[in-house]
Amino acid sequence: MTLTDTNSWTGIRAVLLRRIHDRIWQPGEQIPHEADLAEEFGCARTTVNRALRDLAESGLVVRKRRAGTRVAVNPPQRATLTIPILREEVESLGQPYRHLILERDLRPLPPRLHGAFQVSLGDNVLFLKTLHFANERPYAFEERYINLEAAPEARDMSFNDISANEWLVHNAPYSHGDLSFFAVSADQTLSGKLDTEAGTALFAMERITWAGEQPITHVRLIFAPGYRMRTEI
Repeated sequence: MTLTDTNSWTGIRAVLLRRIHDRIWQPGEQIPHEADLAEEFGCARTTVNRALRDLAESGLVVRKRRAGTRVAVNPPQRATLTIPILREEVESLGQPYRHLILERDLRPLPPRLHGAFQVSLGDNVLFLKTLHFANERPYAFEERYINLEAAPEARDMSFNDISANEWLVHNAPYSHGDLSFFAVSADQTLSGKLDTEAGTALFAMERITWAGEQPITHVRLIFAPGYRMRTEI
């Protein structure tokens, strides 16, 4: 990115976001003062302030008067779009949680996702199929694609001890996301995984999260019968 690119607040925001995402600035770490950043980027301090305000509104940084600006320790919990951690969701119901990796491999992104989840052509993404359990009963079936350019550490993760859902929430800060809800009819595969009859209506969602213009992950979650989504407005 050239100096001209970073003269705008959006350009500066993109650089700051990349530093947060690449862990140049660790969670909880104080970032340079506005005046220092303005000098680095060769712009007005107000331009840096605008970029930092936008990151704060996204929940990626925490700003306190006289205390400076720090990288948020748990940014998704403060972001506009809050991603639930399925383990916490199950445990909040008073039930034990576990998950099982059914499939894990590197593969090209399927053509049906090219328009919505743009990664470099020819690059492999990490694909996972995961079954989540509540009290040893199927809770949700997950299909996920992870962009390894956005989350390179995921390549070496087995995700046996911590689910990709939980790991990404804590390790891949996002700026925004796209979310859709819909119903699906259980086919033979889904009925077997979610312990229900074929033809049962199931609640499903698809979600894409982004760090600026870079996609992080695409996930499709299908929940067992009886699932209720709870949120606050």
